[in-house]
Amino acid sequence: MKSIDTQIEFDFDLAKEQSEKNPVYYVQYAYARMNSILENSKTKIQKPKFKGQNFNLLNHESELKLIKYLIRWSEVVEDTAKDFEVHRIIGYATGLSSVFNGFYRDCRVISDDKDLTIARLGLVIAAKNVLKEVLESLGISAPEYM
Repeated sequence: MKSIDTQIEFDFDLAKEQSEKNPVYYVQYAYARMNSILENSKTKIQKPKFKGQNFNLLNHESELKLIKYLIRWSEVVEDTAKDFEVHRIIGYATGLSSVFNGFYRDCRVISDDKDLTIARLGLVIAAKNVLKEVLESLGISAPEYM
């Protein structure tokens, strides 16, 4: 999480801790939560159709913040490739997890409004795909369940 020119003190207890204080656990938990939302949606909506879906329904502040954060991923990759500041990717992973958790807190994904539910499920799928790519780029597993 720190720049390569920063002195690091490794905390073994923190590395083993299963809480939001441990950045790896925090990011993996967010990924597992995304998977859980998608699994729960299967009982409510059989095979949602995303093609032709009205994603303009995503206008809540937390939805827009998540969309904007997801768009930044390619920029983070490009910048990291230029200057090898790998800690930027870890910062992005924890930031994405935090923004997603805010979205999850503020916006009920599965609701009685089928169109809004499908649009939000599409956003969860996008977040899950990006976070999986981030985790893979760091060599960290992306657990489906925790």
